[in-house]
Amino acid sequence: MNVDATNFRTNDTDDRGRIYLGTEYANKRVTVAVIEVESDRPDEEELATAYREASESASALADEWDGTADEAWDGLAE
Repeated sequence: MNVDATNFRTNDTDDRGRIYLGTEYANKRVTVAVIEVESDRPDEEELATAYREASESASALADEWDGTADEAWDGLAE
């Protein structure tokens, strides 16, 4: 008996990654080949890029705030 992946009733997995195939496969030996595994977490390169962008954005925001704060203080002094 060959089974196509599109014949699965669901692609939901439990916390151990097991797929429920349905009752029509009960008491049958089923062999499943894993073709691809996708992570739901970003890889290290994505994290490094996001961190770098956030750091640059924070630095730009801090520079902008310094200028705005200086203008505000100068305005109070007048």
